[in-house]
Amino acid sequence: MQTTENTKLSSPKTLEAMKNFSETYAKRTGTYFCVEPSVTAVVIEGLAKHKDELGAPLCPCRHYEDKEAEVKAAYWNCPCIPMRERKECHCMLFLTPDNDFAGETQEISTEQLQAVRESM
Repeated sequence: MQTTENTKLSSPKTLEAMKNFSETYAKRTGTYFCVEPSVTAVVIEGLAKHKDELGAPLCPCRHYEDKEAEVKAAYWNCPCIPMRERKECHCMLFLTPDNDFAGETQEISTEQLQAVRESM
């Protein structure tokens, strides 16, 4: 895993891949990113970091006793089972239009992601 200024962050390549995945998945499922872009950016960074560290985009918003075991079980790998089956996203990354926190966008700029990363 690469580090940026001594802070453990995902690699730029993985971050871009998770950004593209998130945008494509939101468009495909008719869901939207959170009205607050920093929420979206933190979740995408978390997915990318888990992808770098664990080999899979494990949901970054949950606590796990054993992350490696959770990755193998695949239940919480993004998109997790609750999201795929019921469009329920614990991370608030993929929100249905009727959700009070849903924004109007299915995209996030690289600049927005970088600004949040710099504050982490």
